[in-house]
Amino acid sequence: MPPTAWQPGDPPGERRFVRLFSKTPLKLDLGGWLGPIDVAYETWGSPSPGGSNSVLVEHALTGDSHVAGDAGPGHPTPGWWDGLVGPGLAIDTDRWWVVCANILGGCQGTTGPSRCGPHGRPWGSLFPDITLRDQVAVEDALADALGVQSWAAVIGGSMGGMRALEWAVAHPSKVERLVVLATTAAASAEQVALTAMQAHAIRSDPNFRGGDYYGGPPPVIGLGLARRIGHISYRSETELAERFGRHPQADEDPLRGGRYAVESYLDHHAEKLARRFDANSYLVLSRAMDHHDVGRGRGGVAAALAGVQARSTVIAVTSDRLYPPYQQEHLAMLLPGQPNFEVVQSQHGHDGFLIEVEQVGKFIAQALS
Repeated sequence: MPPTAWQPGDPPGERRFVRLFSKTPLKLDLGGWLGPIDVAYETWGSPSPGGSNSVLVEHALTGDSHVAGDAGPGHPTPGWWDGLVGPGLAIDTDRWWVVCANILGGCQGTTGPSRCGPHGRPWGSLFPDITLRDQVAVEDALADALGVQSWAAVIGGSMGGMRALEWAVAHPSKVERLVVLATTAAASAEQVALTAMQAHAIRSDPNFRGGDYYGGPPPVIGLGLARRIGHISYRSETELAERFGRHPQADEDPLRGGRYAVESYLDHHAEKLARRFDANSYLVLSRAMDHHDVGRGRGGVAAALAGVQARSTVIAVTSDRLYPPYQQEHLAMLLPGQPNFEVVQSQHGHDGFLIEVEQVGKFIAQALS
């Protein structure tokens, strides 16, 4: 099993790096301090003076800064929104300067549990509990380092949509346009329950060793089980039924110990994630999603969203059972300024925001017009 986290000395690919909070550490939302913080990011297009054409794209849970571009050294997979970011595409890099940063707590170049901590070894179990507010604070410091005074747009789906919302609430004067897809203003009980099951799966792996497994075999079995649980919620029952039904996998016989095709599908996605992602980052980021509530300490969700100044677009996916469309409808009702509410027709479930490039691209292009 190859390393699951990017480390200094690995091919950088298209990543650029900046060190933040070197002199004064970041005061964390839930207490404590963290610094210095290294941030890996990528850019496309060219900035105008003052960064007035800057667009921040926020990745989801297991994404990274490689929103567009080929796979290759340093990038195990192609860009996760490759069909949307580029010259002449929905997020047109002939017009916009696009920035995407790996998230705080991640494992693809930004400070997280797999990176070396102040004690001279990977943070592991000692990495602090962080929130999306901490992650946005790091992105705000990155914006300062890049000379971006405000974003022409902040765009994100799923966990990326949560951070985009947090940007618009915490820094209303710095976000001109807001585009959020398949997300919510606060994590629901069911969403927390789903991440709790995944966390238990990872921690139950004998190789987890309390989170201090670096230097030994990683907990790929637990991470794979977590991915299987999560992936079911990312797709729709209709899609699984139509694609797999009760068919066996290739020449295997489920009645003789073989697998059904849908089991093989989940096995594939579990193995794929385990090759490129760190289990501790999965735990840290999932927990940050559990903590997500833009209304916490701000008088409630409605009061928090009332202060948003951005021109907003909210996009739902019809078959999303992880973040059902009613959550986006509710969000659109609470955002000021009569936001656009758009619906992507898809049978792919939550992952429709990544898969339905044509529909999503149309709505994003309209939001950026």
